[in-house]
Amino acid sequence: MAEQREMKAKTPWHSGKVICVAVFFIAALVTLVTIAFVQNKHIPQKYKYGIVLDAGSSHTAVYIYEWPAEKENNTGMVRQRHTCAVKGKGISSYAQKTSGAGQSLMECIEDAKGNIPADKHEETPVYLGATAGMRLLKMQDSESAEKVMSSVETTLRSSPFDYQGTRIISGQEEGAFGWITVNYLRKNLRKAAGTMGALDLGGASTQITFVSRQSVESPDNAMDFRLYGNDYQLYTHSFLCYGKDQVLKLALETRLMPVETSLEDPCFHPGYSEKKSVKNVFDSPCVKTISEEDMNKSFTHNGTGNFTECQSSIMKVFNFSRCTNSGCSFNGVYQPPIEGTFGAFSAFYFVMNFLNLTGHSLADSKRGLELYCNTPWDAIKDRHPTVKHKYLAEYCFSGTYILTLLENGYNFTSENWKDISFIDKIEGSNAGWTLGYMLNLTNMIPAEDPDMPLMPHGGFVTLMLFLTIFLLVLILLWYKFLGRPSCSSPKEVV
Repeated sequence: MAEQREMKAKTPWHSGKVICVAVFFIAALVTLVTIAFVQNKHIPQKYKYGIVLDAGSSHTAVYIYEWPAEKENNTGMVRQRHTCAVKGKGISSYAQKTSGAGQSLMECIEDAKGNIPADKHEETPVYLGATAGMRLLKMQDSESAEKVMSSVETTLRSSPFDYQGTRIISGQEEGAFGWITVNYLRKNLRKAAGTMGALDLGGASTQITFVSRQSVESPDNAMDFRLYGNDYQLYTHSFLCYGKDQVLKLALETRLMPVETSLEDPCFHPGYSEKKSVKNVFDSPCVKTISEEDMNKSFTHNGTGNFTECQSSIMKVFNFSRCTNSGCSFNGVYQPPIEGTFGAFSAFYFVMNFLNLTGHSLADSKRGLELYCNTPWDAIKDRHPTVKHKYLAEYCFSGTYILTLLENGYNFTSENWKDISFIDKIEGSNAGWTLGYMLNLTNMIPAEDPDMPLMPHGGFVTLMLFLTIFLLVLILLWYKFLGRPSCSSPKEVV
C-alpha cells in the first residue's frame, strides 16, 4: 500500500497541469507537422498559354507564352515558351492573292499545336495583330486589305485554339504595347524606380515611347495606363513610312527623280552594281506617284560607299523646318525632351548587332560605319557568305539610317547615347509589342497592386520558429512536473 502511494506521488498523471501541458504539446506538434507538410508539399505546376501572331510588313512571327495558372496576376510570371517564323514575306504581300495570306500561317499553327498540351488547346487564346505593312496596304487598297485579314481570320478560326480576333493595330498601340513589354519583363512596373523608354524599328514604321516628366502637349501622342496601382502617362508616336525598308524607298526616290537609268549611291558598298526595276521603288504609298511609263523602266544601282555622303542623303527624308510645339522630333511632330534609359529592339537591335555596334559610343559607331560602308562589296560577300545578298547589301544604309534617326530625328546626343540599350530578349522573351498586347487583352496586369499571399516564405519561417520554441517550453514544463529527480523517497507519515 505504501509503495502504491509512493508511485502516485512520483507520477501524478491525473494532475491538471500535466494534462494541459500534454494537450498543448500534442496540438503544437500536430500544427508544426501539418504546416510543414502543406507548405512544402509538391504541387504539380499547371500552366496556361496564349498565342500572338505579329503580322509585320516583312514577315510574320508566332509567339507562344505560358504562365502558372494560379499566379495570373503576379508580375514577371509570363514567359515566352516558343516562337515560329512564318515562311515567306508579310501578309500584306498577298494583296494580289489574298487566300495565300491565311495558308502561309498553317505550318506555324501546326507547330503551335505541338508546343501546347492538347488538353489546353481549346482554352488557349490566339490573337493576330497586323502592323505597318497592313496599315499601308489599307491606305493603298482597302478592299485587298480586308480580304487579306479575312483570309488569316479563316485560318485561325479553323485552328483548335480559342480565336480572339485579328486586327490592324495603330502605330500608337504598337509603341505603347512595346513599352509595356519591356517594363513588364524588366519588372519595372512595381518598383518605385523609373521606367525604360521603348524604341522600335520595323520594315515600314518606327515608334518611340517613354514617360516624360512634362505634361504631354499633344493629345494624339498621349496614352494613359494604370498598372499595379501606378499611373503612367506615355508619350508615344509612330512614324509610318520610316521603317528601314520604306525609308530606303524614300531615299532612293529623292535620288531617282527624275527617273534615271543609273544611280550612284553612297549608302551601298564600292563595287556593288545591280539592275533594278523602278516599280520596286515606287510601288508604295510612301513615295510619289509616277507615270506608268516610268514605272516600267529599270535602273542600274551602283554603290560608292561613303558614310558621310550617305548620311547627307538620308537627312533629306526628314523635315526639320517646322514645329508648332515646344519641341519636335521631325516632320513637325511634337516630342518632349528625351529622358531616362531606352531599350532599342527589333531592327534597331538586328542591324546594330550585325554591325557589332551595340556597345559603342555614338562617335565610335560613326567611325565603325564609315569603315564598313567603305569596304568593297566583294570583301563583304566573302566575309558573310551565308547572308542573302539583298539583305547584306542594305546594312550600310540601315546602320547609317539608325544613327541618323536616333541622333537627328529623336534628338539623342553623344552624352545620353549610353542610355540606349540595344536588346533582343529580356529573360528569354523577345522585346516587342506582342507580349504587352496579350497582357492588355487578357487583363494579366491589374490596375491595382495585388494582395500579398497569406503565407510568404518569411512568415512561414517565423511561424515555424515560434512553434519550435513553444514545443521546447512545453518539454521543459513536462520535465519540471514529471521528471524532477529526488535524492530520497518521501517518508510516509503514519
